[in-house]
Amino acid sequence: MAQPIKSAGSRRALLVSFSGVDGAGKSTQIDNLRRGAEDAGYRVRVLAFWDDVVVGCRFRESFVHKAYKSERGVGAPGKPVARRDKNVRRWYLTLLRHALYLLDALSLAAVARARSFNESKEGRELIIFDRYIYDELANLPLRNPLTRSYLKLIELMVPRPDVAYLLDADPEAARSRKPEYPVAFLSRSRIAYKDLALLLRCMTFVPALPLAQVKVRVEHAFWLAAGAPAVAAGPLPEAAPSTGSAPAA
Repeated sequence: MAQPIKSAGSRRALLVSFSGVDGAGKSTQIDNLRRGAEDAGYRVRVLAFWDDVVVGCRFRESFVHKAYKSERGVGAPGKPVARRDKNVRRWYLTLLRHALYLLDALSLAAVARARSFNESKEGRELIIFDRYIYDELANLPLRNPLTRSYLKLIELMVPRPDVAYLLDADPEAARSRKPEYPVAFLSRSRIAYKDLALLLRCMTFVPALPLAQVKVRVEHAFWLAAGAPAVAAGPLPEAAPSTGSAPAA
């Protein structure tokens, strides 16, 4: 299984990723962690998986707009957008996704390694990924034995983040924050993410809690990974009981 990237020098960049359904609060927590790490002396680089890693992202975006009439833009409260891309499930699209995600995994390995080597030469460095390969894998039929073998291959190809956050969210609340996909699809995606976390056993599950409490859990996991347990010390907020399957994170 892939291990965190080592730099050529005595230091290496810390690698952190955020995953979860649309509207789970990833952008908010990424910004919180970025500011906290910068205040602690880290040089931080935030990479967007879709823009900085995905192979042929513009072509793929254009295809779904033309083929499935997916609306453009980002949904916001009061301005919903009807997205039709990852929520369109056809057998041929599932095959195509396996092929495309393999290319994305190769691209991710190259991007993460290059960033780690280039940015770890000047003090403490942190690379934050807004989404990761895990967000793509959650779109696949995870109960299929062939897909599970495929997951193992991808795991060997990509670097394992020092912390891979999985932010949980109530589907209706997520939809209200970012109205792009139907609640039914978000509910299925929520289960898929939890199932993926159980299969990979490398994701830090953050329950659906108020934003301030999520921030505490995100910071706690980060400072433990950064080797600063004194900073991470303190009680964690209690999670409310969940009705779905939950990973042992």
